Amino acid sequence: MRILTALAALSAAALPLAAQKPNTPAAPAHEHAMDDHDKPVTGGGTLPAGWMARTDNPAGVANVKFVTMGSGYHVTLGPATILYRAADNANGPFHTLATFTQTKEPTHAEGYGLFVGGRSLNAPTQQYTYFLVRGDGKFLIKRRDGAQTSVIRDWTESPAVVKPDSAGKATNMLEIDNKSDPSKVTFKANGQEVYSMPADASVRGIVGLRVNHNLDVHVAGFALHQ
Repeated sequence: MRILTALAALSAAALPLAAQKPNTPAAPAHEHAMDDHDKPVTGGGTLPAGWMARTDNPAGVANVKFVTMGSGYHVTLGPATILYRAADNANGPFHTLATFTQTKEPTHAEGYGLFVGGRSLNAPTQQYTYFLVRGDGKFLIKRRDGAQTSVIRDWTESPAVVKPDSAGKATNMLEIDNKSDPSKVTFKANGQEVYSMPADASVRGIVGLRVNHNLDVHVAGFALHQ
């Protein structure tokens, strides 16, 4: 009897130790497929005269193909990239616009559009505010400061954004307008306002294009009016 009582006591003492053993956490789910890497681009690495590029990764522009085509430009990527000219510098009220045609359906919905307020774009302290649309009919407005980004308006569905057809093709004309009313900045898709916010000094600076990774996009009518 004494032996049985001792064994029972030992078993009871062991229970709390077993309860303290941590559970192994489940592996986190990934937002995109694991094979969604920046793709190699044939013919990349050169830019039209006066244009500059900066990619989101440090790999450079070897897989950035940006060429004049007709009266516009054609962008084929690899890495997410901003494209800009130093001459397109908004130092007062401005209006910038461009028409983007997604020519091929990407593996995942990826954004393309305009940026404003560009400063120190070739330095670690880069700054700009960008306005993108993507194939699921949503738009996004974010601010980049160095390596960090902050959301002004998260991905939001809008009937103003044209979705791709069965071949993956879609055309959207985007505008960022601070000229009509210098007290605010208005973001438009295909002539319809989708968002506005008070204007401040952060919107002054270089305007340009932003196209996210692995997209094939034609750009027409890019302009800055001051």
